[in-house]
Amino acid sequence: MSSDPLLPIAPAKVKALLLPLGKIKADRFAVFVQRLRDERVVHLRAVTPNGRPNRNMFSPLGYPDGAMLYDLITHVPPPSHLALTPFDLYRVPLVIIALADGEELNDATFSKRHSASGATAASTVERNIRALEQELEEVRDNYPKALVHQAIIFDYTAPAGSEFPLPDGIAHVPPIEHCKSTTMKTVMSDMSSLLLAEMTTLAKSFEAMTAIESPGTHSGQKNVNGYSLGDHGSRDDSPGATSRRNSQFSLPQLSRSSSVSSVTEKSQARMSMPPMPARSSSNTVTGRPSTPPRSGLSGTPMSPEGGQSGASTGPSTPEQKPQRADLDRTRDASRDRVSIHGFGPGSANDRWRLRGKGRISVLIGSMYLQAGRWSDSLRELAEGAAAARSMNDHIWHGKALELILVNLLLLGWSDLEFQVPAVCLPQQERPTSASGFSKTAEQADGSQPKHVRHLQNLLPELLERILGLYSRISSENLPPLPFSETTIRFCKILCAVHLNGGVLDQRVFDTLVTGQAPPYILTTSPRLFITPPRQQIVTTLFKAFPSSSADLLTVADRTALLSGIASVLGPLGYHRKKAMVIRELVSVLIAGLVEARTRGAAEAGVHPAAGLVSLVPGNDTSTAAGVALDLGEGDIEHGIEEFLELLCRAYGVVEFDVQGPSLGEEAKDSDAVTTARILAQSSSRSFGFTDIKLNILRACINFSEALPDFNGILKFSSDLMRTAGSGIAPGPKREDAAPQIHREEQARLVTNISRTASLADRIGLGNLTAEYWDEFLVRGVALEPLPPSRTPIPHAKSVLPGEATLRASQDVNPFIYNPFLKEANEITAENLVAGELASFKVTLQNTYDVEIDIESIRLDADGVEFESIPERAILGPYRTQLVRLKGRPKSAGTIRITGAVIKIRGCRERRFSILTKHWIPSKAQRVKGRGYSASEDPDSRKAASLSSIEPVIKILTLNVVRPQPLVTVKSSSLAQSSVMILEGERQVFSVTLQNTSPTPVDFMLFSFKDSTQGPLQAALSNREATPAELYEYELILIKKQALRLPRNDQSRHIPPGGEATFEFEILGKPGLTQATIQADYTYLGVPRDEVTGQFYTRQVILDLTITVNASVELSRLDAVPLHGSIPRPLRERLEAATPSTLADEYSLLSVDLRNAWPSQMAVQLEGEDGMIVQDSILPGKTSRIVIPVKRIAIDNPHEAVPSLNPSRNRQFVVSSSKISPEMERANREAFWYRERLLEKIKATWRTTSIPKRSGTVELRSTRLASRMIEAIKMDEVDIAVSVDACVNNVVHTDAFLQVRVRVTNRTSSTISPLVRLLPALSHRPLNVALDFTRKFGWNGALQQLLPALKGHESADFVIGATALCRGEFELSASVEEAQVLDAVGKEGGDALGRARSESQRLMDTALVGFKERRMWHCRQPCILRVQDGE
Repeated sequence: MSSDPLLPIAPAKVKALLLPLGKIKADRFAVFVQRLRDERVVHLRAVTPNGRPNRNMFSPLGYPDGAMLYDLITHVPPPSHLALTPFDLYRVPLVIIALADGEELNDATFSKRHSASGATAASTVERNIRALEQELEEVRDNYPKALVHQAIIFDYTAPAGSEFPLPDGIAHVPPIEHCKSTTMKTVMSDMSSLLLAEMTTLAKSFEAMTAIESPGTHSGQKNVNGYSLGDHGSRDDSPGATSRRNSQFSLPQLSRSSSVSSVTEKSQARMSMPPMPARSSSNTVTGRPSTPPRSGLSGTPMSPEGGQSGASTGPSTPEQKPQRADLDRTRDASRDRVSIHGFGPGSANDRWRLRGKGRISVLIGSMYLQAGRWSDSLRELAEGAAAARSMNDHIWHGKALELILVNLLLLGWSDLEFQVPAVCLPQQERPTSASGFSKTAEQADGSQPKHVRHLQNLLPELLERILGLYSRISSENLPPLPFSETTIRFCKILCAVHLNGGVLDQRVFDTLVTGQAPPYILTTSPRLFITPPRQQIVTTLFKAFPSSSADLLTVADRTALLSGIASVLGPLGYHRKKAMVIRELVSVLIAGLVEARTRGAAEAGVHPAAGLVSLVPGNDTSTAAGVALDLGEGDIEHGIEEFLELLCRAYGVVEFDVQGPSLGEEAKDSDAVTTARILAQSSSRSFGFTDIKLNILRACINFSEALPDFNGILKFSSDLMRTAGSGIAPGPKREDAAPQIHREEQARLVTNISRTASLADRIGLGNLTAEYWDEFLVRGVALEPLPPSRTPIPHAKSVLPGEATLRASQDVNPFIYNPFLKEANEITAENLVAGELASFKVTLQNTYDVEIDIESIRLDADGVEFESIPERAILGPYRTQLVRLKGRPKSAGTIRITGAVIKIRGCRERRFSILTKHWIPSKAQRVKGRGYSASEDPDSRKAASLSSIEPVIKILTLNVVRPQPLVTVKSSSLAQSSVMILEGERQVFSVTLQNTSPTPVDFMLFSFKDSTQGPLQAALSNREATPAELYEYELILIKKQALRLPRNDQSRHIPPGGEATFEFEILGKPGLTQATIQADYTYLGVPRDEVTGQFYTRQVILDLTITVNASVELSRLDAVPLHGSIPRPLRERLEAATPSTLADEYSLLSVDLRNAWPSQMAVQLEGEDGMIVQDSILPGKTSRIVIPVKRIAIDNPHEAVPSLNPSRNRQFVVSSSKISPEMERANREAFWYRERLLEKIKATWRTTSIPKRSGTVELRSTRLASRMIEAIKMDEVDIAVSVDACVNNVVHTDAFLQVRVRVTNRTSSTISPLVRLLPALSHRPLNVALDFTRKFGWNGALQQLLPALKGHESADFVIGATALCRGEFELSASVEEAQVLDAVGKEGGDALGRARSESQRLMDTALVGFKERRMWHCRQPCILRVQDGE
């Protein structure tokens, strides 16, 4: 059952005040209170009647179906409430229950009290119980007006062997594990039995009174029926006294009496002292004064004599009670006043007497209502109502009707049949306003009981009539407080009926009696057919709106009334009206709290304008409380945020957790929750008016500062910053993200947050911090590239030398793809090394105009263990700023950087997700909700969220490799890493590498780069280059590298901290200015063939500066045919054996060399068969060297130019050349003969002076003309003409000769030769030389087709001939292909048995044209000398 003081059945409750007794802790006291509240409903059938015969007026036997409802409170009602008694008798506590802790009875220091009875106690428990009895007597003295004073010892177990009986008025409850289900019920029933008996005395005292005054405004005037509980202020030396706020005010001490007709002066002091400390278990009085809120009731403290009273300093004793003589004189004076009126029926005295009798009936009916005897209460109240109506006593008439309605509600709740008294029925002449409502109810629920339906029909009119009676203008007016409270209770009744569809049933009774929340909350959708309508309820409700005058209502009363109004508006769906009421409530609280705070500050000796943020000295952290308010841990208010959040939510304030209660710190910082939070905040920004939101938040901040509520200050300050912000992530378009408050206010809020958090930390309130107001704080996280020498570069297993056959020449072959030549800055920064620091660039965003003090920022990562080093930073106003962070992975694996953990001054340390892309919420195309439902309806929120694109959260995934070695270049044999070299010269130098890490190096691979590779690579990419040029470029790259390893047997293992020296060879060539030695190294840990997956290497680079000077240059090269034998001088100059003298085997090669070096050079030209020619060349001079070379025989001089780059050896490549086939054949022929010629000769040089240098002469710059090719080439077919049996080719005339023509196929292909013998006259012109038919005769045909001649085979053509005259004849011959044969045989394969590609043949045909029949001529004809015969 609810403890709501505005519950519709609140007048039927019996108020019981719970007090701590003896030594008891606050948390234990709260547990005991809850156990009592669980049994707050006591049914009369379970109550044993009291045995005293004169105390049976309210005997439970008279109505066993009834029940007593207890309102268990832990604070004394304020004087403004007590002043309304006996009109509102339920406001005064009739029962005082003192709670003690049985576990503390064994403590010897339980109490300092020493009594005569306690001195003879046999045990500590007995002595402490005696002390509790004495304290209970003090409670009786302090609260004399209460009817029952009961002490309950919880968790009490009697000592073993002890027969000590508990004193009267003290009950015990065993520990909860020993309790039965009826134990607490029995305690409450026994206490109820005693209360029912004592209520008889109170009722008799009321019956003995001749007049009952109506309640008036709470003022300093004398009221006859004023009610006070007595002095309940805490005493400095009283046991169990606790530190309570406003504890210096006390109530007067009055003796208990059976009559309450005495006239006493009422105090105007506030009486809201809680008997239980809020957050402290201390049993000592703090001695700190506290100031109550400003009100019209704070003029004169309450005391019996009307003077000043405060906390007493001595022990309370019965002798300290007020003097009874004064009270008796007051009662006598009252009786004397009654006797002066007139006599007779209809006289004023008779009317006064009848009115008093009717009011007494109302009081007796009210007591029957509290006693649970509802039928008797109805009878008394009906009589009282009739009497009040007849006497036009409007206030008491309305009171009687109100209590009758409460009785009917309780009977309906108990499911008991009742009859509505006739006094409640409307007058016959008045039309029934509820007829339509009756018909609607009957149609809605036909199973509704008749008596309940009758009550339902009368309910709207009855409530309206009661409120009309209360508000009727007469000589007696009802004060604003009871009128407003009654109005709110009636509106709650109407609200419950409306929420139930306009039907009064058991569910409505449960809601009205138990105070349980309605099953659902209405929306703004119209409910046209429900009676009573919501508009009527709201119109009636706002009649209870309290006045702003402080003389009529106290701050506490106005707060309670506004809270009650808001509690009715919420279920009805009027959330905006509710928000306005709460806004007024906050204003009332702020005014009262600020005034109380100002008074407290003035009493503490500080200026009242001192702010909260300046309460604690900045240089003294030992003071745990503020100077101005002397704050203790128990003085800080908590739990008020829920109240203010309701107000903020109604206006659409952008909160941190918009969608519901806060989750755990890890859960609410996750990516999914962050995304949902951004969308929800975006939806809240689109709802309502920003200016109103900001004003509401400013009011909440002022309210929290007035309490003071540190958590509220932090929360609402951050909410104000968040609501004023744009909530976007600006992108490249530079969207306006400026906040909607001035810079000065932003700075004030940020300073307030930081100082409040610091203050809360100093006074030991725990980790009270705010939530940062921008979710887009982290806009990017990127790994800063490591230095090139430390960057780990990934490689596949296949690149290891030995994994592929081509990889063995990795150090020298530039055309094999070398992944190690990739620059370190070209590698994606995604690899870290375990145990080594890595640097990250974090991009932070601040869209506000104030600086943000970041106390700590570190990376948040998952995966392998990662140590992030925190850093401090100051984030400037309205900018994007880079912050560098460092971290160290501890082991190899995968790591995911998911965000950054940032601690901002005054804010909670939390994780921020990485939101790299710009994000702006898009407006919904369709409006799914309007008004308050747009912010509360989940469907509307979901629609608004779906209309916006979710922000993209980035996760940086990195790979952590195993620990890697670190190698540096320690020294080099080259001075300053520079060298001067001549063209063609080779030099060897050494480099020493040192391993500075604890990890060894077991794998190292060298790669080289130089300045000549770039132009060559550019030339290779030229599509207009001819194949011969491309071959030349590739040959330079592969054969003439500037750097290489002269030896491959050098050890490439470097131990930890060790050194290793490597030798390198450099070649001087034109264009070489810079070179780089790159060593890729790592620690594999296993043999190379056992490596699985990727491995990582590091690079150490040595840059060289090279100067190449000219040495000996080739000026000109020429080839001439050699006719006859080699001259003797030339043979003697050759440093070799005399070669063959056949002219057709050799040709002469002329080489012109120029000395470009400024000193004399010795050159040497080497040919075949050991032929060597040496010469000396002066500086700047040119020397010609002649050397014989063998003719060159090539099987297929028209073969395609090859490529040294394996990637260019592909088929179906269409040539970009546009030359003719004849030119293509000539180019190919020149290429092949040039290559063969350069293979046969070699030129070197050496210096004759110091320093000694040597090198080679570059001969590849020569080009062969067609004439030179003819000089050095050897025909494919050799033709030799001879005469058999002829000495020196001399014959006689008319002699028969055998002329033999030998044809030799020097190629590897088969030819079909057609031989022609060509005789001619020597030394004659052509036309005469061919006229030989009458001078030379032959037998047969001069031409003949020979069989197919295979490669390297010979065939003879023999013909008979006769010289007819003397002279010299030239016998020459020629061979012509009779038929062009394919290069492949009949089987379609070449000599190696491989099938020739048809596409290759077609491509060759397209380039060089179709093959034609060739013809060869005899180079040396046979000279036949014919002489006359003897």
